[in-house]
Amino acid sequence: MRGRVFSDRDRAGAPPAVVINQASARRLYPQENPVGKRLTVQWGHPDVPCEIVGVVGNVRQKSLDKDPNPGVYISNLQEPSGPVNLVVRTHGDPRQLTNAVQSVVHSLDREIPISDVKTMDEYVSASVAAPRFNTILLGGFAGLALALAAVGIFGVISCSVAQRTQEIGIRRALGADGRNILRLVLAQGLRLAGLGILLGTAGALAVTRLLATLLYEVTPTDAVTFASVAAVLGGVACAASYVPARRAARVDPMVALRYE
Repeated sequence: MRGRVFSDRDRAGAPPAVVINQASARRLYPQENPVGKRLTVQWGHPDVPCEIVGVVGNVRQKSLDKDPNPGVYISNLQEPSGPVNLVVRTHGDPRQLTNAVQSVVHSLDREIPISDVKTMDEYVSASVAAPRFNTILLGGFAGLALALAAVGIFGVISCSVAQRTQEIGIRRALGADGRNILRLVLAQGLRLAGLGILLGTAGALAVTRLLATLLYEVTPTDAVTFASVAAVLGGVACAASYVPARRAARVDPMVALRYE
């Protein structure tokens, strides 16, 4: 972002240099250019101020749902540490280059052990495993609830049509056609569904803060999500009401008037 990254000149015996991330730059030097500033780091030689030679972007080291922490990078040539991570950018399937990368490392030193070789997708997938499981579990329960709601609406509308058979017969005898009856019954089901959607939306808005830990870069009150769910529920209610409504539209007036 600013300055430079480490180079071969940042090695043992050279003036100590560090690279900081944007979070550190904002916290330590909010109104200044940090490149060229001196920073004391509690690592290696804590009494020797290090020169900030560059600023890099933020990295989520722990998980995707937490904001990046301020970070400082130190050249491994100046302050060698223990185990290191080697990251390789590839074109295509990274698994096909595993042996080639290992061969290059062993050509430098055959005693270097290599372990825990993973792709970035695998690291990201592992970091979101728990939220993904919870979301799948909640999604399964939500799908079951949706199915139960559809069955319930179907049963309620069917029962209502059966109870109003004589009324429907009278309407047909007085001139109401099948489309009028269809609209009448569908309107009843959609009114019930609309009331349920309004009550459910109000309840969801009240408890969305409990879902905040399962979301990543999505607000608990995301308007698109709420609108999509309401549309799906409305469609399910319409489909569940259509069958009994169509059945009611085909009622024979004479049969309906004799119905007990």
